[in-house]
Amino acid sequence: MDQTFVSSGTGPGIDTGAVAALADEVLDWRFKALPPAAWGSTVRDYLATGPTLAGFGTPLLTLDAAALDHNVRTMADWCAKAGVALAPHGKTTMAPALWQAQLDAGSHGITLANLPQVRVARAFGVRRILLANTLLDPAGLGWLAGELAADPSFAFVSWVDSTESVRLMDEALRAVDAERPVEVLVELGGPGGRTGARGVDAAVEVAAAVLRAPTLRLAGIGGYEGALAHDAGADGLATVRGYLRALADLHGRLAGGYADGAPPIVTAGGSAYFDLVVEELAALPEASVVLRSGAYVAHDDGFYRGISPLARGAGPTPFRGALHGWARVVSRPEPQLALLDAGKRDLPFDEGLPEPQLVRGGPVLTGTAARVTALNDQHAFLRDAGDLAPVGAVLRLGVSHPCTAFDKWTMIPVLDDASAADPKVTGLIRTYF
Repeated sequence: MDQTFVSSGTGPGIDTGAVAALADEVLDWRFKALPPAAWGSTVRDYLATGPTLAGFGTPLLTLDAAALDHNVRTMADWCAKAGVALAPHGKTTMAPALWQAQLDAGSHGITLANLPQVRVARAFGVRRILLANTLLDPAGLGWLAGELAADPSFAFVSWVDSTESVRLMDEALRAVDAERPVEVLVELGGPGGRTGARGVDAAVEVAAAVLRAPTLRLAGIGGYEGALAHDAGADGLATVRGYLRALADLHGRLAGGYADGAPPIVTAGGSAYFDLVVEELAALPEASVVLRSGAYVAHDDGFYRGISPLARGAGPTPFRGALHGWARVVSRPEPQLALLDAGKRDLPFDEGLPEPQLVRGGPVLTGTAARVTALNDQHAFLRDAGDLAPVGAVLRLGVSHPCTAFDKWTMIPVLDDASAADPKVTGLIRTYF
């Protein structure tokens, strides 16, 4: 039986065998995180040797196992209590093993941002995919039509925001004689935002065009509030609420106009304002509300630490920063300047610079004057660390914005305790960007 995205389905939602097979990958020079001692071993065999962080070089990005587990369980519990579904944004990590952890914890499906990411998900058997984008590439639509025809259990939904995008999708799907209609959501945007129909009236016109297209099925509405505000101040929160209320208005305008079957999807909610999404949308009649938060899985020690709803009192327990950079002091050319061997190619910088936290096996830097003031491609400028960061010292750095951290690493070590003097490496997370 053909599945819709909101149908409950059965099974784990991902090919667990394909994920387990990642342990059979042979390690070599392609993975910049790994020391030569790992080369020639499979992931499984290398981990069986009991490696520790001291055996790894710098620069390095790691994940903290306890923080990961806490974040996955905390978000799953929060969504369950709120009565909403979660399709976490997989583009944050592009890590099938982390997707499986999220699905095992109760996530309904996986959200992705473009067709190459969808192809990765399908290679690992992800069964419910929400593409938070409009797919207009004829070759891509042909591939999608083939995937839907070959696998009746595959549920897919994407966005449209104009009558022209509806026309182009319909033409491309007609050209390949698509057997199953593609489910689409009408995307509502906002002034100064990204994509999305500008205004409820325009979105209603797009919905009408979808209903006239035989190759498409109107499955609901959606959008992204995070592009409209960048802080948790009164003005930013008011802007987000105003947008979400327009989304609710659009749902009301389209009531009764959907195809028979599962209740329509209403989806919004990144990692910054998902509490407001629940407050404004969760009580909508005859709607399946789906959050798409993705950054929560690793959280951070920067942007999301300050703006996350769970840091603003929307839950009893905040997320924990699970990502850490590790960099070595390679030069002290001036009394208050140290150069570290990690830069823009290794650590995120678009939402704030790395935060010095501690010297491995040494003093804590949090709360001192030490700070990173700039990044070059391969170096970080650490100032005012005094004698706490001599040449050769390895520093742990908190990072800001996980969405631009994972893409810099194809294999990421998982540590049992990132605060230990010499943490044990308990896992290796493979990414596909």
